[in-house]
Amino acid sequence: MPPTPPSSSLYCPGRRLLPARPASAATVGRWARVSCSLSMNGCAPGAGDRGTVCVREARALPAAPAPQDAVGQLRAAVEALGAGAPPPAPSGIIRIEVPIRQRVDAVEWLHAQSALPRCFFSARAPLPDAPALAGGNGNGGLGDRWKEPVSVAGVGSAVFFRGTEPFSLADWRAIKRFLSRDCPLIRAYGAIRFDTTSDASVEWEDYGSFYFIVPQVEFNELEESSVLAATIAWDDSLSWTWHNAVDDLQSLLQKISPCSVEVNTSSLHTTIMSLNHVPTKASWDLAVTKALHMIKERQRELVKVVLARCSRYITDTCIDPVELLACLKVEGQNAYQFCIQPLNAPAFVGNSPEQLFHRKYLNISSEALAGTRARGKTRADDFQIGQDLLLSSKEDTEFTIVRDSIKKKLEMICDEVVVHPSKALRKLPRVQHLSAQLAARIRNEYDEFEILNTLHPSPAVCGLPTEEARHFIRDYEIFDRGMYAGPVGWFGGAESEFAVGIRSALLGKGHSTLVYAGAGIVEGTNPSFEWDELDLKASQFAKLLRYQEQHIRYQEAENMGTVI
Repeated sequence: MPPTPPSSSLYCPGRRLLPARPASAATVGRWARVSCSLSMNGCAPGAGDRGTVCVREARALPAAPAPQDAVGQLRAAVEALGAGAPPPAPSGIIRIEVPIRQRVDAVEWLHAQSALPRCFFSARAPLPDAPALAGGNGNGGLGDRWKEPVSVAGVGSAVFFRGTEPFSLADWRAIKRFLSRDCPLIRAYGAIRFDTTSDASVEWEDYGSFYFIVPQVEFNELEESSVLAATIAWDDSLSWTWHNAVDDLQSLLQKISPCSVEVNTSSLHTTIMSLNHVPTKASWDLAVTKALHMIKERQRELVKVVLARCSRYITDTCIDPVELLACLKVEGQNAYQFCIQPLNAPAFVGNSPEQLFHRKYLNISSEALAGTRARGKTRADDFQIGQDLLLSSKEDTEFTIVRDSIKKKLEMICDEVVVHPSKALRKLPRVQHLSAQLAARIRNEYDEFEILNTLHPSPAVCGLPTEEARHFIRDYEIFDRGMYAGPVGWFGGAESEFAVGIRSALLGKGHSTLVYAGAGIVEGTNPSFEWDELDLKASQFAKLLRYQEQHIRYQEAENMGTVI
């Protein structure tokens, strides 16, 4: 039988893993934020069947020498739009952008802003030896890669997309109707729940089953310059008119700080007061042992299952999500950094090394990532640990399951699939993994939804077979993963990119932070070794916090309902 959560656990109905929100949208200290209006929900019933919005444009203003000048130009341009006659079209989206002749850090720009909702997404550095397809690049060249943002930060929502039902083709169409190949930087940033068919716990309720925004004000950090942009979106059929959109944007622009604020990237200057894990070590051992028994006995044909842990840190001060993001970014060159925060909600922040997929026109790339070891203290030690990982039969089994499953899923949708290298080491600052890169070509851009729907969840975060593993997770995990291990990224007109939302945390408005980590269970797994792997994966968060061992209270799960 699955373990029964204790009666006082936060996972019982009505309990919270994070402290309750205050009645007022305004909070104090580092959590003080300006709440923007909700604009319009582009996923209203029937929206996906209405076809593209009537107007989709990107307009460039003259380049500015600095962000301060760019803010003034945007304010003047939007004011002029508001004073003129509205477009005759009943729906549309217009992006107005000001190039800036200097590179400014997008995290520092976001740190200076006080508005919600907000988002951040940082592209991963290109990996060496990526596989190429023989037939070119699928209707689009990669020569314009230098124009791609290194990082994007945004506040406010020109249009948001949120639903409580599983993300569907109709929802995808509702998002895509606002996007265009001709306006490649109009993008919808957000995330999808790991399991959209399960009920959301209280701490995740503001995210729904999926949550995306096209930011109202956006800062693009490029390789040698920057761009400040504002986006206006309206749709009379969704009860959000041109005048609503312009007035709301003007109000937000008055709150935009023209200056960036430097962020400390070495530590968070906060101390851990208490720490607890769900499940506890004893419960973890029981769940892993049960999974191993089912795998060995071939019950439900289970071959692999990924079990996760949620660690709740109580700190003496509130942790600013943007400060955490900046610290993660320091060691994240080979990873995706992200931050998603809806209105009046906790912030979902992460530093994921794993790509779910990237689409550029018809080209698709994906990857398999599995097996984990720590980095060595010396070069020789690191080499030996890497060789042990490459030669481990247990890790090879886990990795092969992931790689072959992704390849099979791509072959169901794509005309051509290439795997190269078939097995290699991916070395990150604190850990190393086995990895393989895959390339494929879809038949048309409408297959993008099928790519997303088929690749998620991968065996790297769920297991194999998918439904059997998902059923085991529902039975034996006593917390809600929310967006952890779900797709996180963006949709665009010509291009879309999603990471897997691992190595992530949920930051509440009080002193609570939830850190998530998972480990794959296959035949030959040792429960204690996998528990240590969870600690290793969570260490990028823990290392930023100060421990005061004599003061830390380690709480068992039954005490987690107490708000400290």
